[in-house]
Amino acid sequence: MGKLAVLLHRVSGLALALFLPLHFWALGHALQGTASLEAFLAWTAHPLVKFAEWGLVLLLAAHLAGGLRIMALEFLPWRDWHKSLAAVAAGASLAAGLAFALAL
Repeated sequence: MGKLAVLLHRVSGLALALFLPLHFWALGHALQGTASLEAFLAWTAHPLVKFAEWGLVLLLAAHLAGGLRIMALEFLPWRDWHKSLAAVAAGASLAAGLAFALAL
């Protein structure tokens, strides 16, 4: 489970890094004026974009939970329950993603 947690943390970090230029591109629409921003916001109402937004929140939660797991492994004294931190991190990530999906 530890290798899977490390892989998920790395993949979510890379995916978030790839998302960042798209985020700046979206923010650039606000600088171009109201009409450009309104057109962009209308595009974000599509179901596929909403699904991608849910995926982004899930990636953020997974990356946060994985980072907290790594910090716990680094700074807390070693215990047998550290093995289950990956499962807790995965569950917390899924819960955050589902909460966001249900709020849409």
